[in-house]
Amino acid sequence: MTGRVQDLLFNSFFEILVPGLTATIPLTVISFSLALGIAMIVALVRHARVPVLSGLARFYTWFMRGTPLLVQLYVVFYGLPDFGVLIDPFPAAVIVFSLNTGAYASETLRAAIGAVPVGQIEAARSLGMGYLQVMRYIVLPQALRIAFPPLFNELISLVKDTSLAANITVLEMLMATQRIVSRTYEVLPLYLELAAIYLLISTVLTWLQHVGERRLALPRAA
Repeated sequence: MTGRVQDLLFNSFFEILVPGLTATIPLTVISFSLALGIAMIVALVRHARVPVLSGLARFYTWFMRGTPLLVQLYVVFYGLPDFGVLIDPFPAAVIVFSLNTGAYASETLRAAIGAVPVGQIEAARSLGMGYLQVMRYIVLPQALRIAFPPLFNELISLVKDTSLAANITVLEMLMATQRIVSRTYEVLPLYLELAAIYLLISTVLTWLQHVGERRLALPRAA
């Protein structure tokens, strides 16, 4: 590695990291928070088999999981203006990432809810507890504990998926790197540096996941 490349990597590090702190991480946090809310509603609707709404929830998960995330971004950002709906890049990315991640997370939560022993639910109902009380005090605390590891995996995946927001002009880390590459023509070193930054963020999140699993006394994967 030449001295020029070393200087370039040193100077570009913060030029890439700053969009990560101002765009990538906020985009991830906001989208994932909204996705959890969406997932919870969809999972409860499907578990309760609410007429009509349950069918709509199934269609939502089928569509969002069956179409590419990049296509969804294009439809919202480039397609909706044909109908007079103009959305700025960052909010458009939040909408798509929230809906997409929410669909996957809803299946995780639905499976976790289904993993709670039926006997506990029947015992709670026999004590006179209503459906919402059973969900709140018996089912959801256990389901969220069960769902913690896969939901955290969804979060880590979302961090990397935010790089697709560069395709709708969101200035996040990938777009910042592309701009540096376009003026320096140093492709491999800069993209490796970008990969290292993503790896660093993912490593921190993985460590937080392990801390959370220890606090919840969950078995760790080998």
